[in-house]
Amino acid sequence: MGNKGIYTALSGAMAQSTKLDTIANNLANVNTPAFKRDQQLFQEYLTANEKPPQTTQIPRDVAAIESFYNMQGGDKSYVDTKGTFTDFSQGGLKPTGNSLDVAIDGKGFFEIATPTGVKLTRSGNFTLDGNGQLVTKEGHPVLRASAPGEDPAGRVIRVQGNGAISIADNGDVFEGTENVGKLSLVNINNPDCLQKMGSSLYGFKPNMTPEMTNIANPSVKQGFLETSNVNIVQEMTDMISTQRVFESTQKAISAYDQMADKMVNVIGKTN
Repeated sequence: MGNKGIYTALSGAMAQSTKLDTIANNLANVNTPAFKRDQQLFQEYLTANEKPPQTTQIPRDVAAIESFYNMQGGDKSYVDTKGTFTDFSQGGLKPTGNSLDVAIDGKGFFEIATPTGVKLTRSGNFTLDGNGQLVTKEGHPVLRASAPGEDPAGRVIRVQGNGAISIADNGDVFEGTENVGKLSLVNINNPDCLQKMGSSLYGFKPNMTPEMTNIANPSVKQGFLETSNVNIVQEMTDMISTQRVFESTQKAISAYDQMADKMVNVIGKTN
């Protein structure tokens, strides 16, 4: 009996520890442009329900101690991690006055060329590299809208340094009066297929096909950055609640450990 309880409590402690790590990461990125908060979801893992029906025979009537021990795991349940989910709700728009800062007002992602393929981001704190290309802070080229099948290598946005850069609300990029390209913005209709790749970039989860569409009438704001959608008050409240649950599971583990110790060293010696 003690062993079953201690493993249930242990699974709960591990779940709360994972949740605390996620909350801590959210708080660490509260000032990261366009950061999207993560949350952990858990489910009850019922041992009997995870077994094939033909191998599980749970007695209907616990009439004797022998039938109780024959439950084959039907009385056991654990906390199981269901997954990490990202909240893609939009953050606020913060004015920066930088002509190369761009915020998406509404749904959508910028397309970015990386050494491992095209990735997505909502972080629009762009800059120019030595070749006049519009790039991310990590040096990855920002892509312009393209025709179907066009090579990403030919979709870079490049300026010659002959005039001020302005970006219209629809994503058109101008150097002076010359249009040098239009920012490529796409929408993902099934955002659950996205996974974070680091540096505010998103890729796609294995074995999941994204439902991706071009945004015909995008809305972008030059001189603004989208802020993180992390709510500090909410995260701190969740952290306090999670810590209390974690401490409770630790006490339960300790209690089960003391019970086991008494069963071995006290009851066992008495018998």
